[in-house]
Amino acid sequence: MVFVTEPTGYEKTALSDLQGSWGNLRDAVVENFGFPNSDKLMFHISEAMSWESVRNLKQMKGTLLIIQNIAVQAKAPEEVTELIEDVRQDLEIVFDEIAEGNID
Repeated sequence: MVFVTEPTGYEKTALSDLQGSWGNLRDAVVENFGFPNSDKLMFHISEAMSWESVRNLKQMKGTLLIIQNIAVQAKAPEEVTELIEDVRQDLEIVFDEIAEGNID
């Protein structure tokens, strides 16, 4: 029987940057909670961070567009809108890395 050993470190990738961006966005919405539709944003952010979206990045991209639209209509705090842009940029980098064959 072969035992899998625990890794001693992890390589930083575009996917880890994307995960961090989503976490930062979620934290900003929590910190600023109470602005119009902040509850809807939390729902969709959770959806975008779900296993199903992580396994289907096109679905994540669609959910991000919904999040962006809600934030604009709700006049979300500037910190939130800036972090949405960070997520969008990191997601585009992931798609570029996939196209270049650097991510499966």
